[in-house]
Amino acid sequence: MQTAYITHPEFLKHDMGIGHPECPARIQAIQDQLIASGLFDFLKHYEAQKASKEELALVHTQEYIEWVFSQSPKSGLIDLDGDTLMNPYTLDAALYACGAVVKAVDLVISGEVQNAFCNIRPPGHHAKRAGASGFCIFNNVAVAAAHALEHHGLERIAIADFDVHHGDGTEDIFHDEPRVMLCSTFQHPYYPYCGADSGNDHVINVPLAAGSSGEQFRDAITEQWLPALERFRPQMILISAGFDAHREDDMGGLALRESDYLWVTEMLKDIAKRHANGRIVSALEGGYSLHALGRSVMTHIKSLGEF
Repeated sequence: MQTAYITHPEFLKHDMGIGHPECPARIQAIQDQLIASGLFDFLKHYEAQKASKEELALVHTQEYIEWVFSQSPKSGLIDLDGDTLMNPYTLDAALYACGAVVKAVDLVISGEVQNAFCNIRPPGHHAKRAGASGFCIFNNVAVAAAHALEHHGLERIAIADFDVHHGDGTEDIFHDEPRVMLCSTFQHPYYPYCGADSGNDHVINVPLAAGSSGEQFRDAITEQWLPALERFRPQMILISAGFDAHREDDMGGLALRESDYLWVTEMLKDIAKRHANGRIVSALEGGYSLHALGRSVMTHIKSLGEF
């Protein structure tokens, strides 16, 4: 069974201006590293499809969806929330990003592939039910999770989020939805300055202090994520795969290495093998040091595909 690799050329056209860290080069840095490592040709390649308004409405309000569509500029840049901007290609990129993760869920549940990695942008985990935030417009992983629940009849979905920033949008959407378990590690206090005390039985938030090492990250997951996931017995795992907790990434203050991303991927694979028939879909969130991003994603995909 192969690992799917899903992306789209439109992701290279979404550009929020010179110097913005969430830039098109992130997509290419990952692909270049996969080619250099020899992994690229062993993946099963798919082009993303656009998410429909109906799919977006599984987690976003109709008013918000229509507002985003209405904001799409014919030229130049418009500002959605202070650090999330749209150019004329952004709306299509956001729809393809959401659609990529939905397609990955379909491929994995159908058995066409064992697991999938979506090399996408804009990211999604800060997008709330009715608001853009933190470079995110639509919540890609949340839409895909809701799609798995509503269209495939799954009853328990786990989302694992190891971005340096808390997935506050995903929590906003699923805080009161017991069919979805969110496990999130993140630097705290740090943007978006929430999550440390908002968890419940199915929202497992694990704040980490600035400077936390890979060992502290692993201890937190071993002590808090893994027991909760064993109790929950997810039928599928979605990963909000942010790589900005890497020690080389100056967008955060944690000190993870590629070996830590390998380790957490292996832990999630073990849970998926026991409870979810091995089904995992991973989608890119953060990661802004291009060299570290490429190496980290390559390590993550290498583990997913057991290369």
